Amino acid sequence: MRYFTLFAILFAICAVSSQAQPRPIGSSTTATKAAPAPESFGAKYEGGLFGFNDKQMGTLKFDDANDRLVFFGKEQKELFGIPYDALLVIYPQSQSVTSTTGNVLKSLPLPGASLAGFIKEKRSYLIIQCEDPDIDVKGVVNFKLESKDLLDSVLRSLADRAKLTQRGDAFYRPRAKSSEPN
Repeated sequence: MRYFTLFAILFAICAVSSQAQPRPIGSSTTATKAAPAPESFGAKYEGGLFGFNDKQMGTLKFDDANDRLVFFGKEQKELFGIPYDALLVIYPQSQSVTSTTGNVLKSLPLPGASLAGFIKEKRSYLIIQCEDPDIDVKGVVNFKLESKDLLDSVLRSLADRAKLTQRGDAFYRPRAKSSEPN
């Protein structure tokens, strides 16, 4: 009996000591490469930039000659551009929402129609936190993209062009470290 107890204690000590250890925050060790993003692609502006309140469909384009990301409206007229240097944080966001068909079907007065609320669709968003250098205002700009694959490739391409650092799924611009000793 004492050997069994000794064995059980040793087994418990090994199990507890082999649990995952905390890791310091640092750069990502696994860098997944997404397919290169197209130079221009369809996107829906959802809001967030100072002075542009209306949601609208349009086209996002990488303007490498001027180091910025440009949004063109329905008439292919440039509405605004976000300089790569103004980007603070970019990250993906996916939402699962009930589709329009699901909303219509679940409101029908039929038995079991409420089960139509399970008809879901995934929406992919590119979230950009930036600062406007013209008026010294920070904002969060949202763009809805067609698919998760496009979102991943755009996120990776934009981060590479803006020279951002990766942390998890997000990319950020590190603060400039002050050289003053405390």
